[in-house]
Amino acid sequence: MSKPRTLYDKVFDSHIVHEDESNSYLLYIDRHLVHEVTSPQAFEGLKNANRTVRRKDCTLATVDHNIPTESRKHFKSTKTFIKQNDSRLQVETLEKNVKEFEVKFFGMDSKNQGIVHIIGPEQGFTLPGTTVVCGDSHTSTHGAFGALAFGIGTSEVEHVLATQTIIQTKSKNMRIQVNGKLNEGITSKDLILHIIGVIGTAGGTGCVMEFAGEAIENLSMEARMSMCNMSIEAGARAGMIKPDQTTFDYVKGRPLAPSGAEWDKAVAYWKTLYTDENAKFDKEIIIAAKDIIPTVTWGTSPQDALPITASVPDPNKIDDPINKKAMERALEYMGLEANTNLEDIKIDKVFIGSCTNARIEDLRNAAAVIKGHKIASNIKRAMVVPGSGLVKLEAEKEGLDQIFVDAGFEWREAGCSMCLGMNPDILSPQERCASTSNRNFEGRQGAASRTHLMSPAMAAAAAVHGRLFDIRKFEYKNGDVAQIEITSSKPSTSEDKLLQESVYNHEKIPVQPNDASSEVAEDEIDDIPVDHLDKNVKKSIKINPNDTPHTKKTSSSGMESFTVLKGIAAPLDKQNVDTDAIIPKQFLKTIKRTGLGSGLFYEWRFKKDANNKDQETDFVLNVEPYRNAKILLVTGDNFGCGSSREHAPWALKDFGIQCMIAPSFGDIFYNNSFKNGLLPIRIDQDIILEKLIPIAKAGKELVIDLPKQQILDSDGNIVIEQFDVDPFRKHCLVNGLDDIGLTLQKEEFIKKYEALRKDKFSFLEGGSRLIKPVIGTKKSPYGVLAQEW
Repeated sequence: MSKPRTLYDKVFDSHIVHEDESNSYLLYIDRHLVHEVTSPQAFEGLKNANRTVRRKDCTLATVDHNIPTESRKHFKSTKTFIKQNDSRLQVETLEKNVKEFEVKFFGMDSKNQGIVHIIGPEQGFTLPGTTVVCGDSHTSTHGAFGALAFGIGTSEVEHVLATQTIIQTKSKNMRIQVNGKLNEGITSKDLILHIIGVIGTAGGTGCVMEFAGEAIENLSMEARMSMCNMSIEAGARAGMIKPDQTTFDYVKGRPLAPSGAEWDKAVAYWKTLYTDENAKFDKEIIIAAKDIIPTVTWGTSPQDALPITASVPDPNKIDDPINKKAMERALEYMGLEANTNLEDIKIDKVFIGSCTNARIEDLRNAAAVIKGHKIASNIKRAMVVPGSGLVKLEAEKEGLDQIFVDAGFEWREAGCSMCLGMNPDILSPQERCASTSNRNFEGRQGAASRTHLMSPAMAAAAAVHGRLFDIRKFEYKNGDVAQIEITSSKPSTSEDKLLQESVYNHEKIPVQPNDASSEVAEDEIDDIPVDHLDKNVKKSIKINPNDTPHTKKTSSSGMESFTVLKGIAAPLDKQNVDTDAIIPKQFLKTIKRTGLGSGLFYEWRFKKDANNKDQETDFVLNVEPYRNAKILLVTGDNFGCGSSREHAPWALKDFGIQCMIAPSFGDIFYNNSFKNGLLPIRIDQDIILEKLIPIAKAGKELVIDLPKQQILDSDGNIVIEQFDVDPFRKHCLVNGLDDIGLTLQKEEFIKKYEALRKDKFSFLEGGSRLIKPVIGTKKSPYGVLAQEW
């Protein structure tokens, strides 16, 4: 009898191409989503190595992060529409790359354009049981379909483009069991914020998190996507929910979903994707659904979540010095006083959008609240940003846009918008926003901005009352449009079922060969095989735990061998240091990997003077002898949490930091660090405080010996006898090895898996159903390339 397996185990196991002796796995990737921020350097890497995109039929690109969300009524070209030079450069670079590499693309003139994590599901590109990756941490969204979906860094984007595989270690299994039914007025956003508040932003570190229980099974697909979307904010590598009839009903008939006999074959397989009875979980959390009430955040981390009926916490009641210091900083940043009732907090702006809450269900919920009302006089600006062009069209068809406009909201075009403020939609300093997005980090929605996370219904209620407001006390105004229940549950009547089905009729129209006005190939483009090494090359890497370095060398990604590092260690007494703090978003609009050191910890290293000039603060890296530190010694948990963007390790490396020591790291950041030749070391907080911090504060050097896995002081005394590091990652660092080159040595294994996939998982093969690639350099009347008009 086979060993009971979890949902994660089943999906992971079905995608193993090869397993090395170090328990490092090569996984096949079924679906790869690409956007403008994390892809330029990946495509550049392909060009430099003379490589192609292996599976164009499994790759879909769009623009979302940088683009303006103002009206596109008079859109002519990227060149004329995007005013910000750096944003325009990233978008134009993606347009050039998709044309050159013949990748499917939804540009700004396409009705199918939208946020990557919204267009994937609505097109049927996302399917149950698949592996889905994207250079964006909120790729976890797609786990709502029973997919193994996770964010990756730019080096891994290049790896997937070139090989259609990724190197992974197996995560732990974690289950969040939500028993019972949610109360009326409670949404998935309240539920996931509550969960994060309970377990913290590092609660799921090292795990793939499965959501289960009656409350989860009763959620719509939109609500499930919101849950999995924010599993990354709980530190998880991914979030998953088993596929069921709700899943199948959502997927069926979508443009890129299987049909006919392939549909039947797919569903038969998908029905096997559930956690077996008696399967083992490494961690389990049980939540009572009846305990959840409308939830909002008060601080600068998603874990700073409280019931709307609560008050701002008091740091004087906190004993732990690190937690107390973090709370005091959050209160100062947010401009809040301890013990203030959350419902008394006034807001300046409202944002309804993001990959968390910009689907049609979200807009309906918000419109049901706002209908017949006006936004409060103290609200400076209220925005609704649909998650895709198709969501926008459906909302306009239902008249939701007019409800928002009549109330005083702005009705925008699809994009990430104010969620991360890499575009013109930002908050001004000290402005307070009721936001349906997923992160409330310092500066996330604009420099010195203040963000409170909540559900679309709560955000709409806050807009009406001008302050945080308990949706359960809201007085609705009935009218022509039926009030949508705020609870996210399965339809309970045939009439409700019909309503849910009809929502997506507009999305089930077949995708046109090319929504952008550009030339396409008439025939299906055959896969172009990647280059591979001589057949006599060894098929796997033998790993010696006492590895010694080869001659120092640099890979195609510029990685040098890492053996022994001696340098000053800068102490950083902070927890939950997110990637937005490591490198703020204004430095991300680049198409290169270098030059980011000046932006490292920018908001902490510099303050503006009266003349708006940067002045150094007393931040540790501005103080001698730490200006030239090579090691960062962090006392708090969860360093590098947040985004999958690889810019954080690029910035650290560019500054001169080569090693980070902390009690724990954000999973994606941890992985990205190794990909860039940096060494992250996990050591218990007590040991850091007792043995390493005194050396750092004395301004003395530490010695990191990677081959021996030891840390010494400058006199050669062993301080840490043995630190842990994955053998495969160690081997690559010590030898400066390029992951792509290693993977291409396993070409025969990849081909063998692809042959199996075409048979067993034939419903995943693109064929003529998938969108034709962008090809050609047709000129428009405006003198720009076809991709721009």
